[in-house]
Amino acid sequence: MSRVGKQPIQLPDKVTVKVTDSNVHVEGPKGKLDYTLPEGVKVSQEGTNIVVKRESEDRKVRAMHGTVQRLISNMVQGVSAGFRKDLEIHGVGFRAAVKGTNLDLSLGYSHPLLHPIPKTLKVAVAENTKISVEGIDKQLVGQFAADVRNYYPPEPYKGKGVRYVGEYVRRKEGKSVK
Repeated sequence: MSRVGKQPIQLPDKVTVKVTDSNVHVEGPKGKLDYTLPEGVKVSQEGTNIVVKRESEDRKVRAMHGTVQRLISNMVQGVSAGFRKDLEIHGVGFRAAVKGTNLDLSLGYSHPLLHPIPKTLKVAVAENTKISVEGIDKQLVGQFAADVRNYYPPEPYKGKGVRYVGEYVRRKEGKSVK
């Protein structure tokens, strides 16, 4: 029994998808991405739509059906528009700079932190405190931003640290003297 996902994936202009027996290759104006399909899930192209089907009602296959559909949708969006995460640094003397293929972070430690930038990402620093991460792979963009944030997550007492733009940091009151 073959089940089809509720929403087929619409292909924008200038995006091509090649589906082989167990691989999906997506190419667009921003780049190329590949994905190997898990067992039990099939992908087919019907005109300008991509349809994800599952071969059985097994629990694992049902879970992978939705995952594959979302991953392919993210690949199509990535090669057509791309993904972007913005970070901001709060704290006196905290700053960032791009040096070659590394992101140089000064976050109050005794040494600078050099975080390597993957070749497929574009990282820009504005005003020494605003970091912009752009790329076509949603997972890679999010993981890079999370890794940079983990060097000094925002702390609740003074609000210092690296945070996502728009992230709310719940502030706490310090010790009170009687």
